[in-house]
Amino acid sequence: MSRDPLAPRSGPGLTPYPPLPSGEGELPTSPLSGTERGGGEDPGPPGTPGLRPGSVTPHQPGSRRGRMSADSAVVEEMPVWLEVNGEPAVTWMCTPDQLEELATGWLHGEGYIETLADLVKLRPCATDLGFWAEVKPDRIALVKAENRRRVLASGCGAVSTFLADPHAVKHAPARGEPPAPEKLRVVFKDLFARGERYNETGGIHAAALTDGERLLFHAEDIGRHNAVDKVIGAAVIAREPIRGRGLLVTGRISAELAYKAARAGLAYVATPSVPSTLALTIARRCGMVLVGRAVSGTPHIHRPEA
Repeated sequence: MSRDPLAPRSGPGLTPYPPLPSGEGELPTSPLSGTERGGGEDPGPPGTPGLRPGSVTPHQPGSRRGRMSADSAVVEEMPVWLEVNGEPAVTWMCTPDQLEELATGWLHGEGYIETLADLVKLRPCATDLGFWAEVKPDRIALVKAENRRRVLASGCGAVSTFLADPHAVKHAPARGEPPAPEKLRVVFKDLFARGERYNETGGIHAAALTDGERLLFHAEDIGRHNAVDKVIGAAVIAREPIRGRGLLVTGRISAELAYKAARAGLAYVATPSVPSTLALTIARRCGMVLVGRAVSGTPHIHRPEA
């Protein structure tokens, strides 16, 4: 189900996006239209917001109704590229919606931006699925100074990423505690209920930012890390605080995901699955709690080092 990612949001527990000011940091209405916010060429035929004219029409998933039919249980997947200050940065294999959020969240997770003010411009390509981002030069210098190595991540698809040495993560005090197991199960129940693509196909990942009482931002994507980038990007765009919040994910907690959460200042990450060993190393050093088997009667709570 595609939609304009910066359109007003509604529904219980969802934080609406405030309008963006014109000028610095402005984002386009549709990531694939090649137009600026508020006008320009038609972003696509009715019913397919977020797709450029002539692009592949997304498959509409069939109803599961307790059982998926073989010809309807598919999920959308498309390559989307990003250049940062004129240099190729990443190509995602992703679900093609909330793409401004995806790009903004990835830039935040990799350290290119800290707030929306660091994002000078985010411009979509009019003829291809991609973005050109312009960030402040001092942020580029900070990323390069970290001397990261490129690795093949454990995410969905052969996508490479930059990841700092987990053992180089600075020690920090504990950031906060997750909610009680009963309350954690309640917010996960809400996460699953909002998963439109998951409920239709069973073949998608989801992520959400939470304050422990309700979901603040929610996203689905074929890739675990993409879903996380989308919810963090949504919070950055909305200028909502991220530090001290919790992150809910439906897949395992990998080192890359833990590193993104650590950089964002999250207090905890919870999953119905389990964390990896490197994710535990990162979390324990940076003061973040990881919760595995979060919807079970006995969740595994991994607290940081004293």
